[in-house]
Amino acid sequence: MKTRSRKAKGRRLQNWVKEKLLESFPGLTEDDVAGAVMGESGVDIKLSTKAKELIPYCIECKNKETLKGIYDIMSQANSHRKKDETAIAVIKMNQHEPLVVVDAEHFIYLIKEKHD
Repeated sequence: MKTRSRKAKGRRLQNWVKEKLLESFPGLTEDDVAGAVMGESGVDIKLSTKAKELIPYCIECKNKETLKGIYDIMSQANSHRKKDETAIAVIKMNQHEPLVVVDAEHFIYLIKEKHD
């Protein structure tokens, strides 16, 4: 994949996250939630002080095909869940802390519910 295509793919994911956060928190504006410029160091979703009060997270976006294994784990979790349950995956690598993987829409719902 060409560099330009990779950057565009990453930018699309950043824009999706930005738009979902702005939809979920109507009190925030484009000045409060912004995607980083491709190649810029630091977080991928830049939050204003006001936004950080509502969304206390450091958001890194990765749109890569090599993450397929995590999607396989989530597919397995989804295949076992009951109608009223939310699928999550707890993953861990040697010498790293365990991580929880949850659907992005559900995560945004959780942080929104915290402030409603």
